Amino acid sequence: VQLQASGGGSVQAGGSLRLSCAASGTISKIVSWAWYRQAPTKEREMVAHQPIDSSTRYSDSVKGRFTISRDNAENTVYLEMNDLKPEDTAVYLCNAVDSKVVGETIYEHVYWGQGTLVTVSS
Repeated sequence: VQLQASGGGSVQAGGSLRLSCAASGTISKIVSWAWYRQAPTKEREMVAHQPIDSSTRYSDSVKGRFTISRDNAENTVYLEMNDLKPEDTAVYLCNAVDSKVVGETIYEHVYWGQGTLVTVSS
């Protein structure tokens, strides 16, 4: 499974961007999508997480401004980012968990996209 992220760019504070991440390849069933971000000198941070069978979670720093959504038919996840702030500047990475059932065993694989850069200027 390959994940291709796109949609990053440079915006001024208060602006908006929409990120996309499309999965391709041999996909069984994606049971979880997530967006992470990593800023220079900082640890990778979970931004939004949308499991198929439980509630969506957001980091406190983006709650109310970012929205994660998915298109199951297209195996694509989106991240709508509004009211962007300079502290949102980071490389954004998408993450997917693909689940495959073989007999009575469930195999889950975690995949990462290559990242897309978001730069927010003040």
